[in-house]
Amino acid sequence: MAMRYRHLAATAKETVGVYRSDIHGRGLFCKRIIEAGEMIMEYAGTKIRSILTDKQEKYYEGKGLGCYMFRIDRDEVIDATLSGNAARFINHSCDPNCYCKIVPIDNIKKIIIFALRRIYPGEELTYDYNFAKEDIKLPCNCSSKKCRKFLN
Repeated sequence: MAMRYRHLAATAKETVGVYRSDIHGRGLFCKRIIEAGEMIMEYAGTKIRSILTDKQEKYYEGKGLGCYMFRIDRDEVIDATLSGNAARFINHSCDPNCYCKIVPIDNIKKIIIFALRRIYPGEELTYDYNFAKEDIKLPCNCSSKKCRKFLN
């Protein structure tokens, strides 16, 4: 796994690109055939403590910035808003072609994006955000046949 991970940085620019998305804003798109099970890229950013996420989110809202955070576990979150990579642009879908997995690389937890199935050039990469259910519903724009209509 560690060897596959080290290969990611060298191949990411030839594998994916950020372009305008019909789902939301910008999205991450496939530039070459990606095989099922292939490790695509890391969701990178600054590791912060979970208790700081609400404060960071309010700060970003005040600055008019989008917020890109991904929970590693109960205690840690990757904040990709200011220092993340292109993985932060992967949009949600109720019928995704990718999935995320927390993988220990050299004893450090990394969020890795994998292909669920073969993905073809021009396809937008998506994964299910799996947001917790809340009273205030966030509408889903994925337009898939399996759409649940809400992200949460």
